[in-house]
Amino acid sequence: MDIYVYFNPISRLILHFLLLLFLASSCLNNSSVVVESCMEEERRALLSFKQDLIDPSGKLSSWAGHECCQWTGISCNNRTGHVATVDLRNTYPDTTSKWNTTEYEESCLWGKLINPSLLGLKHLSYLDLSSNDFQGIHIPKFIGELTSLRYLNFSSIRYLNSVAGEIPSSLGNLSNLNYLDLGSSYSSLSSKNLNWLSHLSSLKYLNLGGVNLSSTGVSWLHEVNMLPSLLELHLSSCKIGENQLPLSMPTINFTSLLVLDMSWNSINFSYPKWIFNLTSLTKVDLSWNSVSGPFLDEFVRLKSLEHLDLRRVGLKGQFPKFSGNLCRLKSLSLAWSQIDGGIEEFLSGFSNCSFNRMESLDLYDCGLVGKLPSSLGMLRSLQHLDLSNNSFWGSIPEFIISNLSSSLKTLDLRDNIFNCSIPQSLGKLSQLVSLDLSYNSWEGNLTQAHFINLTKLESFAVSTAQPVPIIFNLIDYEWIPPFKLHHIEMHNCRVGPGFPVWLQSQTELVWVSLTNAGISGPIPEEWVSKISSQIQWLDLSSNQISGKLPFRFNSFPNLESIVLSHNQFDGTIPSSICSIQSLYELALNNNQLSGEFPKEWSLWSGIDIVDVSNNNMSGNIPSSMGIPSSLGILKTDNNHFSGEIPSALQNCSFLERLYLGGNKFTGSIPSWIGSKLSTFTVLQLQSNSLSGHIPHHLCSLPSLQILDLSHNRFSGTIPNCLNKLTSLISSSYGGWDYFGDFEVITVTVKGRASEYLENNARLLTIIDFSHNDLEGEIPEEISSLVQLATLNLSINQLSGNIPSRIGNLHLLETLDLSQNQLSGQIPQSLASLTFLSHLNLSCNNLTGRIPSGNQLQTLDDSSIYEGNPSLCGFPLSNCTEDGGNMHQTHEADDEKLGLYTSAVLGFIIGFWSVCGTLILKKSWRYAYFKFFDHIKEKVALAIALKVARLKARQ
Repeated sequence: MDIYVYFNPISRLILHFLLLLFLASSCLNNSSVVVESCMEEERRALLSFKQDLIDPSGKLSSWAGHECCQWTGISCNNRTGHVATVDLRNTYPDTTSKWNTTEYEESCLWGKLINPSLLGLKHLSYLDLSSNDFQGIHIPKFIGELTSLRYLNFSSIRYLNSVAGEIPSSLGNLSNLNYLDLGSSYSSLSSKNLNWLSHLSSLKYLNLGGVNLSSTGVSWLHEVNMLPSLLELHLSSCKIGENQLPLSMPTINFTSLLVLDMSWNSINFSYPKWIFNLTSLTKVDLSWNSVSGPFLDEFVRLKSLEHLDLRRVGLKGQFPKFSGNLCRLKSLSLAWSQIDGGIEEFLSGFSNCSFNRMESLDLYDCGLVGKLPSSLGMLRSLQHLDLSNNSFWGSIPEFIISNLSSSLKTLDLRDNIFNCSIPQSLGKLSQLVSLDLSYNSWEGNLTQAHFINLTKLESFAVSTAQPVPIIFNLIDYEWIPPFKLHHIEMHNCRVGPGFPVWLQSQTELVWVSLTNAGISGPIPEEWVSKISSQIQWLDLSSNQISGKLPFRFNSFPNLESIVLSHNQFDGTIPSSICSIQSLYELALNNNQLSGEFPKEWSLWSGIDIVDVSNNNMSGNIPSSMGIPSSLGILKTDNNHFSGEIPSALQNCSFLERLYLGGNKFTGSIPSWIGSKLSTFTVLQLQSNSLSGHIPHHLCSLPSLQILDLSHNRFSGTIPNCLNKLTSLISSSYGGWDYFGDFEVITVTVKGRASEYLENNARLLTIIDFSHNDLEGEIPEEISSLVQLATLNLSINQLSGNIPSRIGNLHLLETLDLSQNQLSGQIPQSLASLTFLSHLNLSCNNLTGRIPSGNQLQTLDDSSIYEGNPSLCGFPLSNCTEDGGNMHQTHEADDEKLGLYTSAVLGFIIGFWSVCGTLILKKSWRYAYFKFFDHIKEKVALAIALKVARLKARQ
């Protein structure tokens, strides 16, 4: 029997609704299912990709088993289970204070190949391999086949080039891409054209920082203009030249752009007008270019602007009146500009803002002069203020301190001429993290009140140029500051005597520089032990610290620089100092250290600077010193070292400055100097017992600026190849690299020993062969050293003439050829040396007239020429018409007259004393003639007998 169920229309409608509701519920339940296991094909693709990677940190250790969606850096689509994300970014922090190259390299993924197995990830939308090290490989062309990609990041940090070469045009196939980052500070990537870029119409973020775009002409801008969705454009350090930036464009398609970064290029331009049509811009960075045109007037039009960076673009002029148009501005950097008229008028514009947002103001080296304007206090949100390297004077206004007490985090006033006392109200800046008051002319004291509320302070620097130092005047000797410093720098401040308790309480220090701080006594070992694990820089120079070097140096894993010079340390250098693998600078000069160098030099891997000059050290320089090839500067002068110059130093392929003077070294100059090692800029071997000839291979030092071989026993002739010393010939050479005034160089200039800090010494050009046994002539080739400033060949046995072209040395300031055997005339060209201020030609055999000239006329000391009897002219006596010495001619005439007079008088006296007597005395006359007659008869008889004998023999 059939059963027929009847549903009326309303019931049918309800039934259909319930059915649809059930089906929808089923679909929703299915869609919410989380697929936990990845596809087997994609798992194998990831494992193949891993095989070509080196993973020192074990980042990929979780890449095992079947659940690849749970592997480190891998994310899958929750619905389909396909791998959607590969995020293997190296997250090592790129910060200056915490950077450690070794740690960074250990955190990297390494490899010389990106395996094409990634093509098996067909649904991959996110690929980030940034900040790793792929050894400069090319970006694989197959990346362009991953068409689902929306995010691609191959960027590098620091000096590393993870990828290099030409950017493949296949990237243009990634039409879904929203984010592309290929940027690096020192990229080796390049692109001859960016035609592929215009196909990425969905792109919102583009970073080609460091990519060489110099070959793209102006086309790069036209391709970028085809990206209507672009929000951020980063083209820093792309070598974009002055002809690659059009000043105008007919149409602009990327009007939504928020961020424009074209810093560090070679652009020499007026502001392109199209930039100011991008009214949505919130950040503009054109720093480190060269700009001409209005100062800031055009930027006032960008009312949405929040960040403006125009550092080092050469801006000149006055601040514009903006009447509130820049109220959104949060950061402004105009460092290295030339601002006329001060900043008061610009600051007054913020008075029209209902709420000004300025958080960072950088006016470093802007030529600002005068008192610090109180109107800075109107910027109540200001967190970072840099007014360093200007000419502000007076003191810090109380209005600024009181208004910024709850916001200011960084205050940099270094390198000004503030000349009042430091206000105690600075202690109210409760948010302050960094305070730099160094290199001013502060007066007075620092007390506990200056630091009372600085609980967040991490960096503090202060110094004064006044002859009276700043005094740390603490009422409570046991006072413990409310902060924990990471960085302390105090110069010419009286912190001592001794190490105060407040300083010993600072146990988180990374950078310590306390020079001329009046500290005496030994260094507290407990304090050193507490800071040893993190300290990177330790400078306690120019104090009265005594005792032995107290450190267990093997407990300093991060220490890079030890500067303990100009103290009273004694004893030996402990061998444990060589266990500091991170050390690159060791300065122990001007102490009372003795003993030998430690033999464990080979433990150092990166040492660059070693200075133990002016101590009492002795013995030979160990051969292990040549094992760390990184050594660049070695100063051992004024000690008691002996033996020969060690051949092991030839392994120091970066050795640039070698100071061995004032010791007891013997032997000759080794042949490896110049033949195997040619990097020297300074070679000082003076005041030793070195002998032999001056070798010709010294001429193979193209960068040599200072060559001092004085006070030795060198013999032979001066090499005639000195004209191969390129740095003394070419004006293009600008001195050696300057790293700071840590290095003091003692040289003999203008007849006396002088000390030069490195910043000045790097420009000195000196050849000093004085106090040796050199002979022969001065080679004419020496006249080619047109960059030479000091030439000293005194106290030798040189002969011949002074080179005729000596006047070619137009920069010469000191010339000393005294106490030789030079002859001939002084060359007339010597008068053309307009910088000559010290001249000594004494004690030679020079003749003739002294040349006259503007500069020589100022050298009016006659001792310059003394000991040359045949010289004449200013400042000696006048010359005769033929160039002879008039004084000497008169003396010769007087001598001849005396001779003639004596002869005549002698003749007269002799004649009349004989003949006059015979005339006057008759008996004498008879006796005289009788005597002659008797003699005549004897002579005649003797002749007759002689003739008779000769005839008889015949």
